Amino acid sequence: MRTAEDGTEALREFATRADADPSYTRWSYRRDFGRTRLLMVDTRAARVLEEGRRAMLSEKEFAWVREQAMEGAGGTPGRPGQEGPGAFGGYDHLLLGTSLPWLLPHFVHDVEAWNASVCGGRRGGRWARIGEDLRQRGDLEHWAAFPESFDALTDTIAAVGGAPGAPATISVLSGDVHHAYVAAPDWSRWSSRPPRSQVRQLTCSPVHNSIYASIRLGFRFGWSAAGRALGRLFRRHGRVPGSRLTWHKTGGPWFGNQLMTLTLQGRSAHLRLDQARSDASGGAARLVTALETDWAG
Repeated sequence: MRTAEDGTEALREFATRADADPSYTRWSYRRDFGRTRLLMVDTRAARVLEEGRRAMLSEKEFAWVREQAMEGAGGTPGRPGQEGPGAFGGYDHLLLGTSLPWLLPHFVHDVEAWNASVCGGRRGGRWARIGEDLRQRGDLEHWAAFPESFDALTDTIAAVGGAPGAPATISVLSGDVHHAYVAAPDWSRWSSRPPRSQVRQLTCSPVHNSIYASIRLGFRFGWSAAGRALGRLFRRHGRVPGSRLTWHKTGGPWFGNQLMTLTLQGRSAHLRLDQARSDASGGAARLVTALETDWAG
């Protein structure tokens, strides 16, 4: 493109091939900033949508993501206070950037898992057609809608967090769901040897974020005990096995315009969420801190 006099046709050809074949190019990428690793995961263009093979990422791209996450985490850990790049493995913090959240409100997760099952034919052709219509109308496209990919991502996070040179923290950075929350996984049913890394789902849809009150209530319901119970009924109808991973909300949900700031220092993490608030007279908005919390590996 830099040497072409007019790269329009070359760009159009590239876009056409990339759209037709998810494995043609890789949009995921990795950046290391000191001892913090940022791994941006493409959850849009790398999808495999053929029923029976559905995946958030192609097999080739997911293998690359796992390789990048594991690189440097398999070393021999050192003692606290030991200096040098090999003290705790190759890096101290893993940031997994995926626009679509890994851990959703429980009811939303269960509905998407149910939908994936019925679309795959577990309840027959009629339910498959109903499920596909709902999938497209409801934009059911998160990790939960690709159950095998959800399990593969979970397994990768568990493997990195349980490696000899595991990072202190693993943070999954997401948005796209019209609100903000913090969630933490419970590994007791996933593995008898839970990861040593502190793992968090950090979700923040930041600005110009006005949604209907009914949608707010829906998200709150999704985290509730009643939402979990209704979600289990959906799973039962779709013949979806119970999830081996459980999780709980540790902050939120928050709505409106907001900014989430993650500060990493040494092997510790500090999280702050600020919301824009205006007074009753409609004056200039100001930032109000809704959450501050710390964790370390």
